[in-house]
Amino acid sequence: MSGVVFDDTLRTTIADRLQHFEVRHRSDPGSLRHAAVAVAVLEAETRGEAAFLLTRRTPKLRAHGGQWALPGGRVDPGETVEQTALRELHEELGVLGGTDDVLGTLDDYPTRSGFLITPVVVWLRGLVQVIPNPGEVAAAYRIRCAELFRPDSPEIVAIEESDRPIIRLPLPVATVNAPTAAVLYQFKEVALAGRDTRVDHYEQPVFAWR
Repeated sequence: MSGVVFDDTLRTTIADRLQHFEVRHRSDPGSLRHAAVAVAVLEAETRGEAAFLLTRRTPKLRAHGGQWALPGGRVDPGETVEQTALRELHEELGVLGGTDDVLGTLDDYPTRSGFLITPVVVWLRGLVQVIPNPGEVAAAYRIRCAELFRPDSPEIVAIEESDRPIIRLPLPVATVNAPTAAVLYQFKEVALAGRDTRVDHYEQPVFAWR
């Protein structure tokens, strides 16, 4: 599996594609609570390759404990989604990014558990030290972006509980389900492959509905 090269060309390409992508944002989330996640792009453990940060939430959390997630959380009053993503990236993983590191956003994704998630794509240059906050994160991983291009990915599966199929992504550490899988799939399609792909029609597994 060939890697995705981590260089200034990739940064420019991602920023340009996100700028020209017609993002679908909801001006009024209704009863949903607005949240933001960071799709943090950085150098992989294999030098010269691009990766993204994936976390496993600590099991003791009241909501979605033990699940696979991107760094993120609820948007505080007065915050933009970009500020939330950067704050959560720092609080959860000790990674400090700035507004100049934000390349753009993807479509809002409504979850069964009552959130409207805005994915924010962040570029992390240089040597990035990841220090998980044990109160929120059990483990953090750098996943090569090339893993998103596996021939067996994504997995689209029908479930009895919904007329919409679920989406999941096989990754080296686990098979990851929506909403994280939906966000990462759209990131791959739009930012890395240059295709206008929507994902809000994909369902989440039943265990993620609460």
